[in-house]
Amino acid sequence: MMKSGSLKLLRWAAAAAAFLFVSEPAFAEKRVALVLGNSAYKNVAPLANPINDSAKIASTLKDAGFDVVDSRRDMAAAETRRALRDFADRARDADIAVVYYAGHGIELDGANYLIPVDARLERDTDIYDEGLSLDRILIAIEPAKKLRLVILDACRDNPFARTMKRTVASRAIGQGLAKVEPTSPNVLIAYSAKAGSTAADGDGQNSPFTTALSHHLTKPGLDVRRAFGFVRDEVLKTTNNRQEPFVYGSLGGEDVPLVPAPAAAAPATPAPSAQAEARR
Repeated sequence: MMKSGSLKLLRWAAAAAAFLFVSEPAFAEKRVALVLGNSAYKNVAPLANPINDSAKIASTLKDAGFDVVDSRRDMAAAETRRALRDFADRARDADIAVVYYAGHGIELDGANYLIPVDARLERDTDIYDEGLSLDRILIAIEPAKKLRLVILDACRDNPFARTMKRTVASRAIGQGLAKVEPTSPNVLIAYSAKAGSTAADGDGQNSPFTTALSHHLTKPGLDVRRAFGFVRDEVLKTTNNRQEPFVYGSLGGEDVPLVPAPAAAAPATPAPSAQAEARR
């Protein structure tokens, strides 16, 4: 006959095993992020908040348990290209890859470019050599298996617009960023303001968009699309409907949270009655 202490120990071990079995798949996904913030522009006026914004998002993702959060600030073009190359290596065995960028970005002939801090952009065609195309960002996260997410808090006014020479009169330089339609599956691209409009840098320490991201993006179990819906609502409210974030791309029917929901604990085993123990 099994003694009472041994029986309780066996039940505890079974419950622990069941909990581990339930919990382990939820935390098996590998999540990596590259966070970029450009404030100290050398050839145009500096921006106040991108450094603060990138620090806020890096901290948010680290607290959410991301396996890798590579945070960089005030990077020149060559340094940014190396960072993207290194991040692509980290994304090869990742399930979720996220790139967040805060700083200047512009649209030229329907294509979007991020602006490193050393850019001069004396003529419109300089963007091809001195900027980083959005397509280059997408290539860096392409290896991720489940979700490839790009977040751009970069829809500010083009600071080079007044001095940039047009090499072809018909070349279009738009306001904000251009609309995108990702061609790869499981890709989302989030703008701080929808295509063709500009975003506020914010009067506080962080932009309205980044502030909202920090509130909603990493809530455990919350599908990323719903999270961006809450971000949109908050930014519209805080900017009196002047700024509307927008998400491009699509995912499948299953929920895709950046942070898994807490695992359900195994049901507690009822304590045996004195009569049952006596029978055993």
